[in-house]
Amino acid sequence: MSRIDLSKTRKRTGRPVDEEKRVAIVNAAARAFFDHGYAASSIEAIAAEAGVSKVTIYNQFGGKRELFTAAVVAECGKMRRSFDVPEFVEGTLRERLTEIGEAMTAFLSRPEMIQFDRRISAETEREPGIGKAFLAAGPYRMKMAFAEFLEAMHDAGEVAIDDIPLATEQFVSMCKGMGDLERRFGAEPTRAEDRRRIDGAVEVFCRAYAVDRNCR
Repeated sequence: MSRIDLSKTRKRTGRPVDEEKRVAIVNAAARAFFDHGYAASSIEAIAAEAGVSKVTIYNQFGGKRELFTAAVVAECGKMRRSFDVPEFVEGTLRERLTEIGEAMTAFLSRPEMIQFDRRISAETEREPGIGKAFLAAGPYRMKMAFAEFLEAMHDAGEVAIDDIPLATEQFVSMCKGMGDLERRFGAEPTRAEDRRRIDGAVEVFCRAYAVDRNCR
């Protein structure tokens, strides 16, 4: 399985734009979508904030949907280091799984991520394609990256997993627990509760899949 790069999106054909302008456009788009939602964000306003013309955005991204996808990919890319297999050449499997669980929980707990998740849900009611774009650009890419990590551990003989995509979902779901729903609906879990969920997820995962059940 080839590695994926969460920090890049497919560029459209058209006149090239320098990387500094591209970053400015994506950052402006992310702020607009986070703060105002997809429907209320306009290409014109995003272009003005980024200091470019709307023609530049259309040339480079193709349109609002593609720009939205790029913004989501950029946000999700902030987790890429946590799913990059070379980062985990040291430490036990338990320690590596714990670090992944902590990074994932910290990412999902960010106030702007919770707000964005709520906005995406609302926008999807009016336009189902928005939800599909979010899933493709964010959660599905993260799932693939974590699956690659597990596959590498499987190949190294640290874990024995028959269904890696399923094991990926199991670990993520155990780490999130009810905390994900609680955050979405205004009840803030404590750090101790998040810690308990992560430790429990790692313990169950090691017992189920680790060749050495103690993950040592």
